[in-house]
Amino acid sequence: MLEALAGSGAGILFLGLLIGMQHALEADHVAAVSSIAARQTKVRNIVTHGAVWGLGHTLTLMALSGGAIAFGLVLDEAIANWLELLVGLMLVGLGLNLIYMLIKTKVHFHKHLHKDGTNHFHAHSHQDEETLHGNSSHNHTHPSKLPIRTLLVGMMHGVAGSAALVILTAATVKSVPLGIGYIFLFGIGSIAGMAFLSALIAIPLAWSAKTLTIANTSLQAVIGSATCILGLTVALKSANAL
Repeated sequence: MLEALAGSGAGILFLGLLIGMQHALEADHVAAVSSIAARQTKVRNIVTHGAVWGLGHTLTLMALSGGAIAFGLVLDEAIANWLELLVGLMLVGLGLNLIYMLIKTKVHFHKHLHKDGTNHFHAHSHQDEETLHGNSSHNHTHPSKLPIRTLLVGMMHGVAGSAALVILTAATVKSVPLGIGYIFLFGIGSIAGMAFLSALIAIPLAWSAKTLTIANTSLQAVIGSATCILGLTVALKSANAL
């Protein structure tokens, strides 16, 4: 089927879209977005982070891979390994930051008494309570802001993935305009793929944040730890290849 798609221009472009969607689901991409979105409690915010990651990823792919194909340039393998090393270190930083924020939140347990007499243990955090429950806490707005950190993480992933994409595109596409179109749709596919994955990630995060604080905290701890481990793996593999 893939050979049949690659036989025509439209097929090649559609193939780029599909591969871009699959590319977004790679472990290091999933780990990065999960570690950033893990502190969010709303599905919309988590999906936004995923889409913005895809946007940053697409911007650098278009700039670097598109430029390399247009001017017939080849990205050096050593540079690609250095970029992968930086991605690994970035993942470690994201994971450690999430773990640090969990510690800073100071989640603890105490008894909670309901009006019907039911008494149970309740996980709770009092971080910033004086500002969250102050007299003026509800007299302000929450302006919508572009998550810059997520955008930068996506751009870094796009930089690191440019070398492999140039090789893949060069082997598949002989026309420069078609190659650039392939990369563009590859990027669009990565945005769609990560937005869809973020929607799936958002379900347990948002639900546990509202109903089970300890489950949400545990989930964040697992995401942070897994991100650190994956980052170390990527960094060590890249360092050995240098």
